[in-house]
Amino acid sequence: MPDFLSKAKRSALMATIRSRGNRDTEIALACFFKRHGITGWRRQADLFGKPDFAFRARRVAVFVDGCFWHGCPMHGTQPRQNRRFWLRKLNGNRARDRRVNRALRAKGWRVVRIWEHAVSKRNEARLVKRLRAALAGAP
Repeated sequence: MPDFLSKAKRSALMATIRSRGNRDTEIALACFFKRHGITGWRRQADLFGKPDFAFRARRVAVFVDGCFWHGCPMHGTQPRQNRRFWLRKLNGNRARDRRVNRALRAKGWRVVRIWEHAVSKRNEARLVKRLRAALAGAP
């Protein structure tokens, strides 16, 4: 079915949609931090790339990447419809993630990227170990 909006109008409309408070990712990770006594984090920090969580005193930025939107090698899928659009979109998301990582690291931040599927009870021990190591290794 063809889009009834022009490309510019569709882009403007999509830009108004903001992702906040995704229960499966960011809120679950906030609960995880509280459950394990991991403190010092803030959400919606005013940093380049808009990390989901920032530990300013430790200069650690944490991103929770959705398996679909960031191309998880285990769970990422390719839509069958409009394949060229989605390939360009998902590759662009991964390229943006790399740019954000480089820019934050150049400013002295440690970047931690967590896949959406890693925020689960089954992966909890591994995730807490990884986060504590990142926070301990920070200046």
